[in-house]
Amino acid sequence: MVPIKRTQSLKGTRVDIQKDLVAASATPIVLSLLRQGDSYGYAIIKSVREVSGDRIEWTDGMLYPVLHRLEAAGFVKSTWKTADTGRRRKYYRTTRQGEAELERLKEQWDVVHSALERLAGPGKMGASDV
Repeated sequence: MVPIKRTQSLKGTRVDIQKDLVAASATPIVLSLLRQGDSYGYAIIKSVREVSGDRIEWTDGMLYPVLHRLEAAGFVKSTWKTADTGRRRKYYRTTRQGEAELERLKEQWDVVHSALERLAGPGKMGASDV
């Protein structure tokens, strides 16, 4: 059985997001956030929570393996910086390869989203209509 993450829906009722969907969306979400500017782990987690209206909550145990995988693939680079508070943080930024990967992933999500919209729309098309 796939673990499920409980979150709030736009309508205020509870929504269950399967772990597989959270994992599949992590890379495009991280790359999209980093496209806006360099960021570090905790700030990324906070941004995801904010942009999702508190419906997606990541932990550092979920995020850091994604960041390490993206860095190993050449999609992000990291540098250590000292914050105004004096604390050292590892900041991540997208690379050109990361930008290209984000565009590729967005294209894939657009196809899936379009299919879901067509199937769930007013006419509720069936498989034979697609």
